[in-house]
Amino acid sequence: MDPYLQWELSHTGNQVPFRASTHHRHHTWAKTYHSFPELYIQPRSTEEIQKIVHLARRCRRRLLVVGCGHSPSDLTCTSSWMVNLDHYNKILHIDQDSKLVVMQAGIRLYDLIAQLKDSGLAMPNLGSIDNQSIAGALATATHGSSARHGILSQSVHSLKIMLANGHEMSCSADENRDLFRAALVSLGALGVVTEVTFQVTSAFKLQWSQSLHPLEELIADWEKDLWNRAEFTRIWWLPYKRKAVRWRADKTDQIIQVPPSNWWTGALGFHTYHILLYISTWVPRILPALERFVLSVQYGFRHDGDRKTAVQEGHAGLLMNCLYSQFVNEWAIPLVKGPEALARLSAWFHGDDEVARIPYDLDNLYVHAPIEIRVTDTSTNPGPRPYLDNTVPNGPTLYLNATLYRPYGRNPPCWKRYYEAFEWLMKEMGGRPHWAKNFSSVTKDEFYDMYPNMKDWLRVRHQSDPDGMFVGDWHRRHLLLETDPEVMLPFEERASRTEPARAGGLNWFGKLPAKSSSPLSSEESFDLMHETKSENGARVMTDKRQ
Repeated sequence: MDPYLQWELSHTGNQVPFRASTHHRHHTWAKTYHSFPELYIQPRSTEEIQKIVHLARRCRRRLLVVGCGHSPSDLTCTSSWMVNLDHYNKILHIDQDSKLVVMQAGIRLYDLIAQLKDSGLAMPNLGSIDNQSIAGALATATHGSSARHGILSQSVHSLKIMLANGHEMSCSADENRDLFRAALVSLGALGVVTEVTFQVTSAFKLQWSQSLHPLEELIADWEKDLWNRAEFTRIWWLPYKRKAVRWRADKTDQIIQVPPSNWWTGALGFHTYHILLYISTWVPRILPALERFVLSVQYGFRHDGDRKTAVQEGHAGLLMNCLYSQFVNEWAIPLVKGPEALARLSAWFHGDDEVARIPYDLDNLYVHAPIEIRVTDTSTNPGPRPYLDNTVPNGPTLYLNATLYRPYGRNPPCWKRYYEAFEWLMKEMGGRPHWAKNFSSVTKDEFYDMYPNMKDWLRVRHQSDPDGMFVGDWHRRHLLLETDPEVMLPFEERASRTEPARAGGLNWFGKLPAKSSSPLSSEESFDLMHETKSENGARVMTDKRQ
């Protein structure tokens, strides 16, 4: 361990553990990025988190809190100190009457779901996976697919967050409201979220059906009951076939009915498709034929109207298998813009420039199937709206998700041109990108136009962390004002370089501040904390030299 840090540790006492390792290699779930943190720290108590913040300030180090790293962007990359809360993962209290659950912020969703099930409870809504921590899912505006539900943050009753000065602050609709609105979608840039109080519901089962339809039929039903007939609805669009699989689910009391399966759902099908996708990176023109293969084998559909049904526990029905490493570019647009967006994108795939009106060349560009289509509605939520909520504030929101697989770590050809064209259309539709995905062409000015409350979020962020302890290169590129490219916040981390990784993706390296004591203003913030207590009654860390 670094001698400077060892010296600092000797002056803070050893009553509170500092569980750090120096040889951790981090990568995103999709292995699109790899980084090599100076320290990888896994605290188990609030006092340990407080000690980490204290030492980071003394050593002038950025802190990055990471869960499963499911975002395929460099949002979770650092060469500084990486904090993982997998061991800070307890459910602290369950109120069966109000159905409010208090939990430590590091709990993974699959653990939360299992423990809620034991108490006859469930999360009211889920995204496609359950591997994230609750804090990570909230930080990036994770959502499911239901016109009767909003993003996951909508179910948050209150939060606790440890700021850069070591104070653990509570916030809710009634307490520290501005901090609450900023922390509901924080992008990890405000502090360490330590505790979440979440509104759950009674455990439920889902009866679902999925069926094959021409895309034109679904567009014709758009204004009827396509998105409102069932509580949960999502669509998988196969663009070359001009068809889509519609999935609908409602709560039920029926007995469990296992989903139909075939060889495709096992290891043989998994590896067969993976190999075919790999071949397509060399011969992309096979992708339209591969789409037909997927429709027939994966979904088991050959004719319009073909249908499958099942009854599953709620969480099992809502989750899906992401299969392979992938780029993901998902945007939120007004639901009413959906038919136009799909019609123009479909026309572009089929070479109809007059209808598409997308100024990008399609030559030798082929895409993967399916394109996922989901919906939420936060407009009826009476609670505070997160400053960085990417949904439509005055109506339902449609999500279009352009996924491109990276078979065996190999990037698909022309992915950049595809995403440039896709993002161009999404901007025309008044869209906003999902914070955790692979958007690339959005400028800071465009973000500021997309988010009228961006300045409020930045104001709260600066008040919570004026020295940039939680600011990384991703935040600077996309959100933070840039008065002088050479000026950095005292603890801010910038990317210094990337290089191809042997296993695919990119190795990411950051530029860290020189090791020295923190500025006087930062020292004073800790002097003011002397002999005070955090909200949970724990003694705040103070330096023995004071």
